[in-house]
Amino acid sequence: MMNLYDGEPHLEITSPANPRVKWLVSLRKRRTRVAEGVTLLEGYDELLLALGAGAAPRILFHCPELARKSATDATLERLAAMGSEIVRLGAAAFAKASYREGPDGWLAVVDDPAMALDRLALPSRALVLVCAGVEKPGNLGAMLRTADAAGVDAVVAADPATDWGNPNVVRASKGTVFAVPIASASSASVRSWLATQGLQVVTTTPDADKLVTDIDLTTPTAIVVGAEHEGLSETWVDAAHMAAKLPMAGRVNSLNVASSAAIALYEAVRQRANA
Repeated sequence: MMNLYDGEPHLEITSPANPRVKWLVSLRKRRTRVAEGVTLLEGYDELLLALGAGAAPRILFHCPELARKSATDATLERLAAMGSEIVRLGAAAFAKASYREGPDGWLAVVDDPAMALDRLALPSRALVLVCAGVEKPGNLGAMLRTADAAGVDAVVAADPATDWGNPNVVRASKGTVFAVPIASASSASVRSWLATQGLQVVTTTPDADKLVTDIDLTTPTAIVVGAEHEGLSETWVDAAHMAAKLPMAGRVNSLNVASSAAIALYEAVRQRANA
């Protein structure tokens, strides 16, 4: 069915059984996302951040019944000017397509934000975060938010258990997955790349002899964090120039990987601000 929507003809879908709605649901699967080279981006604030970072949605699925009217017209005009297809969804159809609680009527299909490892361009005093074998999308997304806030130059997933386009990574990152340069590769490839970039490799492990505050992080550095339950492999530990631990005064000897990464990254920010 076609209708006039903001003065232009746009497709309108009302049925949850529509093939395009089913296609949106299928993009929750990694295999489908990777095959098509796209991911899902849901939420108005996240969409604006992605647009600000240069993302250009292929398609926007929009539900006026759920969206804030004050934000609608200008954003739709902006997307239309970029060449994005705009599809209007009824409330039932949007509820089927949505992957988050309390949807606000904005769901975009965007190109996969990850790039090839050799395309990452680093400055002379780079700060890189390597996430080795991290499994939980929420942790990857949280680390991206920290990386964006801390001005990290790139985040690399080594032997990732999930992809950067996972909708839960995108959601947890609040859209910063489109603002921070990201890549994925095998651990062996990442270690080789770090060496060619001349980066100091600092692993985070509770077994380290030195505190992260005692290590010079003002030089070009890659901070490496490991999987939630297993930590870093021996291969990563052996490849590191230095190993660091966090100051721990309580009974536990480690923190959530996203918290650990945030502390280590902001220690680098602190040191660099005073250098």
